Amino acid sequence: MKIAVIGAGSWGTAISGVAAAKADEVMLWSHDEPVPPSINERHLNPLYLTDYTLPENVSATCSFEEALAGAAGAIVVVPSPFIRATIRSAARYVADDLPILCLTKGIEPHTGKLMHEVIAEELGHPERIAALTGPNHAEEICRGKVAAAVIASETPQVGEFFKELLISPSFRLYASNDMVGIETCGAVKNVIAIACGIAAGAGYGDNTLALIMTRGLAEISRIVCARGGDPMTCMGLAGMGDLVATCTSPHSRNRSFGVAFAGGESLEHYQERTHMIVEGAAAVQSTAELARSLGVDAPITFVLESLLYNNMTLDEALNTLMGRVPTEEFYGLDRD
Repeated sequence: MKIAVIGAGSWGTAISGVAAAKADEVMLWSHDEPVPPSINERHLNPLYLTDYTLPENVSATCSFEEALAGAAGAIVVVPSPFIRATIRSAARYVADDLPILCLTKGIEPHTGKLMHEVIAEELGHPERIAALTGPNHAEEICRGKVAAAVIASETPQVGEFFKELLISPSFRLYASNDMVGIETCGAVKNVIAIACGIAAGAGYGDNTLALIMTRGLAEISRIVCARGGDPMTCMGLAGMGDLVATCTSPHSRNRSFGVAFAGGESLEHYQERTHMIVEGAAAVQSTAELARSLGVDAPITFVLESLLYNNMTLDEALNTLMGRVPTEEFYGLDRD
């Protein structure tokens, strides 16, 4: 069995190693030309997780045709700003019945579409698409440290295919049918993580971080509910689990960007320095657009949007949030 992995960043590299335990062959597609020769010759990704040695049955290519030829399944791990263009380029090589697992987290600007919806628009046959998300830092997954995630799919058999491929004693996988819920959680928690990073970088304490995470979870829940997802999903691995990991871990690029931003570093410089896309920075704008279109109150997201893109200062951001009058804790949610 051959598995194609589209995207050779940190998460794509880590999940290739996980898939290699059960697949006969895993082939990574990379946009970066230095990656395939290094993986094929030394089993090392020269750009991401550079000290992780990939299994012998993992190879890499810059050719969609080569990566997808004969594949029994494909895993998409492309940064959200590039996912539509990448999938469109790969579409001619994707069989109509090929099961696809989306690991990308984000909301498309202007359309409000989730990543599995973007893939479905480009490839068709949405019934063969599943999504996976959870508190899964690639730096730990590749080392076999205990973790868990949730897989959601419209068709149970598709979710089960990928669950059986990736599950292990150290990587627990749970099933769901709430694709909208888990993907919305996965996108918006990155926004909240940036806010936590900014607070930490500005010298605020644990109480403040707990406040941001908790009110952030309420904000995520309102968006999930308005988008048609199940608010209970926000209490699971895709919501609370991923939120805690992303808001507190030094592995989190969203949190670490927030810390750097509080110290005066721009988004452009941070991404250039780390060679990583800050998914949450793009999600700030698309989440704000989506929340407004749904009529959802998302104060943390709205303030971050002004802070990152509209020249609001940290003091102004804090005053805006702290000036709000507290209301019912769980307003905006249908608890029936």
